[in-house]
Amino acid sequence: MEALPDDPPFPEPLEFPIDGTLDLHAFRPTEVKDLVPEWLEACRARGLYEVRIIHGKGQGVLRRTVQALLARNPSVVDFSSAGEGAGGWGATRATLRKGDGG
Repeated sequence: MEALPDDPPFPEPLEFPIDGTLDLHAFRPTEVKDLVPEWLEACRARGLYEVRIIHGKGQGVLRRTVQALLARNPSVVDFSSAGEGAGGWGATRATLRKGDGG
């Protein structure tokens, strides 16, 4: 379908609630490296220090990417695979550092 002259060149960005859970199924894999650190800081800014990132099980590529990002983020105190009631190895829970400093 051809764009009409009044259509914006790019779709409007979607806003997702910052509630401590990030489901990566709604994002492209190329967006994850920028998205996760920004989302973690948005959670901290809202006083959310126990968070969960849903990456799915698959072959584990996205899980490894997420956990590598968490490992080198100074705002992350610790992280681990979520328990069975929270997604098992298809999700990762993280504890974030409280306060302003990293």
